[in-house]
Amino acid sequence: MTGVGLASPIGCDVTSAIAALRANANGVTRTDRYAAYGGLDAQLVAEVRDLDLQRWPRKRVRTMGRVARLALHASEQAIAQANVDEETLRSGRCGIAFGSTHGSSDAWERMARAWLLDNDLRGGGSSIYLQFMAHTCAANLAIYFGITGRVLPTCAACASGSMAIGQAYEAIRAGAQDVMLAGGAEELHPTHVAVFDGMYAASLAHEHPERASRPFDVGRDGLVVGEGAGCVVLERWDRAVARGADILAEVVGYGSSCDGTHVTAPSADGMAAAMRLALESAALPPSAVSYVNAHATATTLGDVVESQATYAVLGGSVPVSSTKGHTGHTLGACGAIETVFCVGAIREGFLPATRNLDQVDTACAPLDYIRTPRDARPAVVMNNNFAFGGINTSLLLRTP
Repeated sequence: MTGVGLASPIGCDVTSAIAALRANANGVTRTDRYAAYGGLDAQLVAEVRDLDLQRWPRKRVRTMGRVARLALHASEQAIAQANVDEETLRSGRCGIAFGSTHGSSDAWERMARAWLLDNDLRGGGSSIYLQFMAHTCAANLAIYFGITGRVLPTCAACASGSMAIGQAYEAIRAGAQDVMLAGGAEELHPTHVAVFDGMYAASLAHEHPERASRPFDVGRDGLVVGEGAGCVVLERWDRAVARGADILAEVVGYGSSCDGTHVTAPSADGMAAAMRLALESAALPPSAVSYVNAHATATTLGDVVESQATYAVLGGSVPVSSTKGHTGHTLGACGAIETVFCVGAIREGFLPATRNLDQVDTACAPLDYIRTPRDARPAVVMNNNFAFGGINTSLLLRTP
């Protein structure tokens, strides 16, 4: 891994976001924009602020909605840090794996309004579909950067970003590509909040937004929907060494599994299977893992099941935290953003805390939960993400 970039609710560049993470900063606020929607109780969001997404020439980004532009912002950072030149991008040996829950929800809404309210099949504009198509991030980024290698859209809800990084790793490991751009993105929209609100899985702690997202805590009442993007540049180890690249971290393992049981109810067995597959891929024992960045979104059931799966695979001594207390749940972006956070932990020598974790729910497994940031240099980091559909992913990163 030779380049990373992000846009997040706690910072829109890697340096500021990692500093905010280490300072235990909050990215959750209450919004009044959704008050007019009937039946929507949740009014909490974690949004990207103070970021100009109109700065590119319109001709180059007219097919990009907010989600793809967030992805572009993160990708430009990663490519610049990795110092990937145009010749490499266009060589055919460089590909892209990028995902989101779906395309631009705002673009989808504008088209739906034109069709259904105005009976106008042309009102959405000629490029609007290209903004909300499922593979809008992967396709638009490939065109923008002139990438001619493989394009892998990973539209797997909350596992989209981590799945993209995992598939990029596998493409390089198989010899199919030398360099891969990989990540995930999501834009905030009221329909995203409504999905979880309708499942009684969204936090209603409106009086104290900064304390609303509480992974593993006994007082948690649901997740906070967020937005953002994360991107990494992966390349063959020997190639990176030969060109004198600054290697930030090494991806050494990836595992993915499906519960095969229920669309929304998580399975500890399925989660554990993904973790074991990642360890097998890396040829590492469970004892090698020195920190786990958990998916934990602050839902009542999900955090408990994940803790049990983690305990079953790694035991109770490994330090564990969830950064969603800081950023909310950024859906398709979370796996990529959290991978960048893991790289920050490796590089800066600290373990992020689970913000707002005051008292661990006794239903959770007995793990070493991190409540305040710790100074440490993790040698091997596991980043786990899970999604509707029983989709489980686990990534292993190692200090270079």
